Amino acid sequence: MKQTKTLKVRVKDKHATQLNRMARSVNFVWNYLNELSSRSIRERGVFLSAYDMDRYTKGASKDLNLHSQTLQEVSREYATRRQQFKKQRLAWRKSRGTRRSLGWVPFKTGAAKWKNGQVFYNGSYFKVWDSYGLSQHRFRSGSFNEDTRGRWYFNVVVEVEVQPSTGQGAVGIDLGLKDVATCSDGEKLENGQFYRDLEARLATAQRARNKRRVKAIHAKIKNRRKDVLHKFSRRLVDQHGEIYVGDVSPLKLAKTRMAKSVLDAGWGQLKTMLEYKCDHAGIVFQEVREAYTSRTCSSCGSLSGPQGVSGLRVRDWECVECGALHDRDVNAARNILSLAAGHRRPEVEISAL
Repeated sequence: MKQTKTLKVRVKDKHATQLNRMARSVNFVWNYLNELSSRSIRERGVFLSAYDMDRYTKGASKDLNLHSQTLQEVSREYATRRQQFKKQRLAWRKSRGTRRSLGWVPFKTGAAKWKNGQVFYNGSYFKVWDSYGLSQHRFRSGSFNEDTRGRWYFNVVVEVEVQPSTGQGAVGIDLGLKDVATCSDGEKLENGQFYRDLEARLATAQRARNKRRVKAIHAKIKNRRKDVLHKFSRRLVDQHGEIYVGDVSPLKLAKTRMAKSVLDAGWGQLKTMLEYKCDHAGIVFQEVREAYTSRTCSSCGSLSGPQGVSGLRVRDWECVECGALHDRDVNAARNILSLAAGHRRPEVEISAL
């Protein structure tokens, strides 16, 4: 079975100057389309499509030192984002200053190729650290992207052979702050393991106003988080045939006083990983409404658990109805699994016939 997958490899630093120059040209095209689209809407009441905007950038590839398909891809991306955010004008892409936009050079299928052990694009060769064996794949669309430290990466969509998961059974997952994820079988992914030993070094670098060091430490934390979440999600997909996750919203909670803990946990990233990995493996992934899952006893179904803000401190509790002892998060994960299986408690008592 074949599936599409995005591969990401790092471009060697000697190409950074050339890629930065190309990124500035991309920003110029984006800003030109931004103004063009805004004027068209303001003066004629017409929303220009990507096809319409292509006619205004046609023939500019040589002057801008960009591939013609890159210009077309910028038009597509601009039209997509304008529709997504429902705005007449999007944010400008800045090429200079402290708030400059990170470099981005998109391309369409066929614009980039693997040639002579390097990535060939727009008449130039780019050396990369090839950790995937890129020569075995046919490149589709993709982009060159810059990170906050000025390092460039080559991202490309390819087709790969995937094997269906041999995992059996189902698992429910409760997302939290003390533990990033707690499974219905008792397995837990502890929060804080990404950054605990780096907090002191980060604080020292911030007090010294060493921006370069701060960026490097933040990047290390990000890479650690991604590595741990990748391994955890892969293990779940390999071991189970059905995965159910609570529908807690990280975007909403990120606007509260818990923002730092929520963002450190990486709930959204874990959900995304589970979703596409389950899709590739051909197994079930579903988000389940988790209201009252912490309070409901997973043994008898009674609402006897701790409630309210003060109840968040209670991590273990005993059901007053059946006497079962519960770990708060494991109990919630078991209830999520039960809800997904359709084993809901009736809201109204059924009368005897």
